[in-house]
Amino acid sequence: MSWPLSAQDGPPPLRDYAIDVWTSRNGLPHNSLRDIAQTPEGHLWFATWEGLVRYNGLDFTVFDRSTKPGLRDNGVGALFVDRAGALWISDSRGNVTRRGTDGRWQVFEHAPGAPEVLIQSMQMDSHGRLWLLYEGQGIGSLGADGTFQYQKPPADVPMAMSFTKLVVDAQDRVWVGTLDGLVVRDNDGVLRRAPESFGLGRGLVWPYRAPDGVMWIVAGERVYRMQDGLPQLQHRLPGVMHITAMLQDRHGDLWLGTENQGLLRLSRHGLERLPNGLSLPGGRVVSLREDAEGSIWVGANGGLYRLRETLFSSFTERDGLSGDYVRTVLEDQDRQLWIGSANGLDRRDAQGRFVPVRLHNSGGKTPSVLSLAQDHDGDLWVGTFGDGVFRLDSHGRTLRIYGTADGLPGGNIRAMSVDRAGAVWAGTQKGVVRIDRSGVHVPDLPGMPGGLITAMTHDADGALWIGTIEGIKVLRGDHVQSIDLAPLGGGRSVFGFQQIGDAMWISSDRGLYRWEDGTLARVGLEQGMPVDTVFQLVPDRVGNVWISSNRGVLRTDMAMLNQVADGRAKRVEVEHYNEIDGMANSQANGSSGPSALLRQDGTFWVVTAGGLSMVDPLRLQRFRERLAPPAVIENVLVDGKPLHWQGSDHNRIPGGRRLSVSYVGLSYLMSERIRYRTRLAGLDNGWIERGQQRSVEFIGLPPGDYTLHVSAAHPGGSWSDSEAVWEFTVEPFLWQRRSVQAIAALLLLAGLVALYRYLINRYKASNIRLARMVDEATRDLQAQTVNLQALNQEKTELADRLAVQAEQFGRQAREDALTGLPNRRAFDEALARDFARSQRSGHPLCLVVLDIDHFKEVNDQHSHSVGDVVLVEVARVIASACRDSDMPARTGGEEFTLLLNDTRLAEAAQVCARLRGLFHDHPDWAGVPGLKVTFSAGLVELDAADRTPMLLYQRADRALYRAKSEGRDRTAIG
Repeated sequence: MSWPLSAQDGPPPLRDYAIDVWTSRNGLPHNSLRDIAQTPEGHLWFATWEGLVRYNGLDFTVFDRSTKPGLRDNGVGALFVDRAGALWISDSRGNVTRRGTDGRWQVFEHAPGAPEVLIQSMQMDSHGRLWLLYEGQGIGSLGADGTFQYQKPPADVPMAMSFTKLVVDAQDRVWVGTLDGLVVRDNDGVLRRAPESFGLGRGLVWPYRAPDGVMWIVAGERVYRMQDGLPQLQHRLPGVMHITAMLQDRHGDLWLGTENQGLLRLSRHGLERLPNGLSLPGGRVVSLREDAEGSIWVGANGGLYRLRETLFSSFTERDGLSGDYVRTVLEDQDRQLWIGSANGLDRRDAQGRFVPVRLHNSGGKTPSVLSLAQDHDGDLWVGTFGDGVFRLDSHGRTLRIYGTADGLPGGNIRAMSVDRAGAVWAGTQKGVVRIDRSGVHVPDLPGMPGGLITAMTHDADGALWIGTIEGIKVLRGDHVQSIDLAPLGGGRSVFGFQQIGDAMWISSDRGLYRWEDGTLARVGLEQGMPVDTVFQLVPDRVGNVWISSNRGVLRTDMAMLNQVADGRAKRVEVEHYNEIDGMANSQANGSSGPSALLRQDGTFWVVTAGGLSMVDPLRLQRFRERLAPPAVIENVLVDGKPLHWQGSDHNRIPGGRRLSVSYVGLSYLMSERIRYRTRLAGLDNGWIERGQQRSVEFIGLPPGDYTLHVSAAHPGGSWSDSEAVWEFTVEPFLWQRRSVQAIAALLLLAGLVALYRYLINRYKASNIRLARMVDEATRDLQAQTVNLQALNQEKTELADRLAVQAEQFGRQAREDALTGLPNRRAFDEALARDFARSQRSGHPLCLVVLDIDHFKEVNDQHSHSVGDVVLVEVARVIASACRDSDMPARTGGEEFTLLLNDTRLAEAAQVCARLRGLFHDHPDWAGVPGLKVTFSAGLVELDAADRTPMLLYQRADRALYRAKSEGRDRTAIG
């Protein structure tokens, strides 16, 4: 039976999938994966012979007998996620473990009388009973109330040859696969062979229940679907033996794993096998799983594999190209695609096949092709590496070869363009030549370039634009105009031209330039481009601009690009694509042409060092609509020790501790590109973007209630609504507790009352004595006056001491407990104050944000106590380099800031240089011989665009991360 066609917007053919591979070299404890599951929060779980593995897209976490919580046995047999989201794990000794959504583990050890063998499969029926398949020894069930029942099979039922598949259907019947036919436990509780009327035969037969509830049965090379209680043959797959796993994906397509023939798919494209070069290693496919993002996970005997749909399609030698090092691509008038590479020329026919075009140089070898062009007669012109220019007809037959004998300079022909008269202009290593029916002509005009030509095109007015390694020449009639790129950003080498409207866009070694109405504008690294060197800019029909480069393909918006070039916007937002997105190679090729193009069908094609890559811009929207990854908190450390925070509604943290929280966004498509932001309610006023940082640390939080929010986003995508939230309380020190403060106040008041009463009594006694002896009373009165003055002085001193103590309490709330520097709160207040003062007065203000390089390695290699000493010494060095007007602060972990009032950027850079010298000169940090400590810093000066202190801080923070990415131990100026 043929496979019905699905919607045209369904999945692409298998050749447009990328395969990612993980083995024990990448962190898996074992290469054989028996089962795969995904829990509702997004984690993937793998069953191996050496434990249970959790995967978050970046890291594998192993649970086995040595971990806490742990398993009863390392050999995990099966996984099952129930309707409540709990994960069930079986092992090779008959035990079952349940991991609840709150992270709590519950073990159900094998019951007396039950087999102490591997549980191969688990499924749950509508009553909450968990059915268990014991290897070769029957089935069992674990009720929702914890009761257990074991059922030994009759002698005539081949359960001793059971396969790894057990299914519970909608009627709560249990289906079991064996190597000798199908076994069914009907509602009468009896295990028996499937009816002979099913026609399934003996041998390997096993069931599969799809996510939509449909029952499938695999018997040899046949695939059945259960309809009206009977199996109906859907597919016969001759030559496909021993199907071992099945998956019906969200599109309704069937994926089939085999014993030794890899992975197959039944889809609207027919029966598909992985193309050459994408096949899985030999060995059985044991398990299949589709994750929440549509990727297909394959557990095999040789490792873990993931198939994911890619945005780009790529074509290489395995698809018929003569060579993978592709230099140029051209679509002719008949919509044929011509591809030039280091191994010659290919033509792509109407069936999508690549056909080599026979070209031979004087030595009989195939020339390397660098450039292509088509004239008005339909002839194809081919520029080569040292073998001249070939003229071909539309079928690829050679009509003529132009070489040095015809007056063509020797060397490379990297660019060609056809003028209105039909003449072909070719760029050589010694300038430009014009080729027409009469031969080769070298223009003899003042100002024409005489060196290597790297790009050429004719504009709408017929002018010839010539790109060289020293700028641009424009030939208008008999006049040559020079355009020097160097004064604006330092551009020299030109790699491509693209006319859009009245503007000519120029690709160069310093980004993009736009020439419009005699004015040059630039969009480069400083305006948000992620790379300096770009080769070709190509606009599509839906507003995108695609730009090839040595580090992949960039995509941005045409309107945004013009806004930045006009000065109406400061930065351009760019999406970056490479091999992860399906490109054959992230290194696109330049200095040849065309190196990228938009075909008449709207697809964008680009040449690379690893083949030819293509993307349909209309598919881009499907990738943009990908849901933002849910964020989860993975672990919490208090002073470096794990805190068991899951399952508790509220956590109480002693005051003065260092709190570290690690989190992750659960997406498996581009996990390393996920962006994060955090907000600590009770401390932060808003969200703080963390880039790709996957942890946050708080030191010396003031007492109070806090709620940490974590959100994640894909590059260029929106922030996830599925936040990770954790509530906790920081307990006060003894002297900070209100009860202690209230008792102290009462004791003070009682002392004052007692003192007052004592003074009154003394005063009365004095009056009595005064009545007896006036003279003596006078002397006593004078003595009492002196005493009263002394007491008053004591009271004044007591009040002063209380004021000093209050001042100390206030200072401690704004002082870092470890280093003695101002803390984040004090820094934020100073930044807001100095920011406002600088805006009012116009005085300069500079901010330095610095981070200790590789500080985690100090803690890991020398202990946290050594790390604390290093932080104290760092603070002392920073303070010693500061002036009285500067304000250093420790704002968290290994991060410090330096607020420089009335300081220009150049002077602040000198401060950073002096501070770096002090670091380099500091011997044996923390007393550890040979321990060296460096820092990376971001330096910015307040300008008019910094409307708030936070914007100034964010600029410094971005400069800091740039300093880190450029190698650390340096200061980047933002």
